Amino acid sequence: MVHSPFSSFSSSSALSSSALSSSALFVPVVGGERVDVSGTGVADPDRAGPDLVEFEELLPFVRAPGITDVLVLGDRGVWVDEGAGLRRTSMLLSEPRTQQLGTRLVEIAGRHVDEATPCADVHHGGGIRVHVVLAPISQSGTAISIRLPSTVGLGLDDLDRRGFFERIPRDLVEAAVVARRNVLVSGATGSGKTTLLGAMLQLVPHDERIVTVEDVAELRIDHPHVVRLQARQANAERVGSIGLERLVREALRMRPDRVVVGECRGAEVRVLMAALNTGHDGGAGTVHANSVQDVATRLEALGALAGLGAEPLARQAVSAFDLVLHLDRTDGRRGLAAVGRLALDGRDRLVVAEERPTTEGRVTDGTHPAVAFDRTGHASAGR
Repeated sequence: MVHSPFSSFSSSSALSSSALSSSALFVPVVGGERVDVSGTGVADPDRAGPDLVEFEELLPFVRAPGITDVLVLGDRGVWVDEGAGLRRTSMLLSEPRTQQLGTRLVEIAGRHVDEATPCADVHHGGGIRVHVVLAPISQSGTAISIRLPSTVGLGLDDLDRRGFFERIPRDLVEAAVVARRNVLVSGATGSGKTTLLGAMLQLVPHDERIVTVEDVAELRIDHPHVVRLQARQANAERVGSIGLERLVREALRMRPDRVVVGECRGAEVRVLMAALNTGHDGGAGTVHANSVQDVATRLEALGALAGLGAEPLARQAVSAFDLVLHLDRTDGRRGLAAVGRLALDGRDRLVVAEERPTTEGRVTDGTHPAVAFDRTGHASAGR
């Protein structure tokens, strides 16, 4: 049985498109607030379409503007994240229904999940990622995790209004883009790495060509010349996959002015660093890291996947990336938390030297004069 605030939902039938276009639908959220997620002008139009109907009971959440994650546990509940942390909704799907829905969502994407292969990660249209773990591998009940990309590319002005640059000046970020510095954006899951990267790339001159490479196409860039490459998973027969490493190589053959890797998570980091070391300035990438100091360890781990030792990786990384921008999420608010630069220690191992921004947006490591890049790309020393 499905316990839901929507009277038109049942465990035996899919959500009809006619039901979506009827009167407003409200999702009561624990805490008392009622969130209107109807299809009558409130739902995000960029997430509309017949394919989304396959999400059935979860459709109102998937279509609602501002929701970034929908998390389901069979017999336990449904949670959503609207950018300020998880909130539990009043919806409850039974374990059999959760397993049925999860299996169906995986099958639609061309994969298979069952007792023999109880975990699956698939991509749906519009950059939606669905991850399913069946019980009893998930001891708490079948788990469905849905990641929803932003459908609107935020600019730096939007982020500024939300307090994104309260600790690190926005001018530093703008100057790095104008000066064609190679930037590595780091942070934990949900800290806003993709959002900041997309906002930065909106500053790229319109006569430049941007080529992005992503596992799931999440970057939203308001720019007239963007080529978006997305990795492809293997089909049910385990063939046909196209990984990020190959796509980075293809991107370099496409006459890019700027190469951007949405998230470095494997051997593609070697190809990206090689590209940034051979004349492809103004590139960028993101990595998962809990702090700016952890970036060095994360890059060493990725380098090992690519067959690079710690010392060769360190030398390539120092040459490839000019700036590290680290983001965090505190009390539900995302923001730029720290700035650093990659360096070598006495053993030729990679470290990150955190730098302190001045009131004028320059950065200094405390031992050298503060340096900034002006809007023409020339270095200028602080006083």
